[in-house]
Amino acid sequence: MTDGPVAADVVAMLKRRGETLACAESLTGGLVCAAVTDVPGASAVLRGGVVSYATDVKASVLGVDHHLLERVGAVDAGVARQMARSACRVLGSDWGVATTGVAGPDPQDGAAVGTVYVAVAGPGGSKVHEHHFDGDRPAIRAAAVRAALDLLRDALAEAEESPAPGR
Repeated sequence: MTDGPVAADVVAMLKRRGETLACAESLTGGLVCAAVTDVPGASAVLRGGVVSYATDVKASVLGVDHHLLERVGAVDAGVARQMARSACRVLGSDWGVATTGVAGPDPQDGAAVGTVYVAVAGPGGSKVHEHHFDGDRPAIRAAAVRAALDLLRDALAEAEESPAPGR
């Protein structure tokens, strides 16, 4: 997988901080979690993942607000943020990363193919980035994995620069 160096950075940073990670994925179908598990030693930091491909699973398993899902659909920044936060809660981790979007071939919930939201939640709060990727379904999914891991690495780097109180 081409995301190996970023995933390795994430695993190393989490180990250094003594923290854990959980994934909540939709369009990537477990690829973010797989990229992390490709790194030797990932078992020290990865709690697990939830593939919430169906919209109702986002609500029933992850606890994403069903009113939000009804109002905006699954492809939304707020949904991504709730997925990341819920991954932490459901799987008992310090950090959560989430992906939701449209890999194609058809638009979904009013969002164009290539629209992707990635989110990270951690001890200091959460962040969401919106992306518009080009390409076919595999290319969009691969770009979403890279974006999620990049956002997570950046959030961990920021956290290392300004550690939480008591650390």
